[in-house]
Amino acid sequence: MKRVRECVYGAELDLATLLWTRGRDFPLARLESRLKCPRCGSRRVRLAFSVPSESNRQRA
Repeated sequence: MKRVRECVYGAELDLATLLWTRGRDFPLARLESRLKCPRCGSRRVRLAFSVPSESNRQRA
């Protein structure tokens, strides 16, 4: 069996774009299965969610 080197590409997803393309009722649990790495084309992606700090929320 051939091994494939793991892609280490990372990017931030834009929430506004996700809302426009997926709709506000799209379940976050399904998001990972709908993404594809733009660098290597793999569908084996991982998501990490981060909540903005209090100071970032006040600026928005």
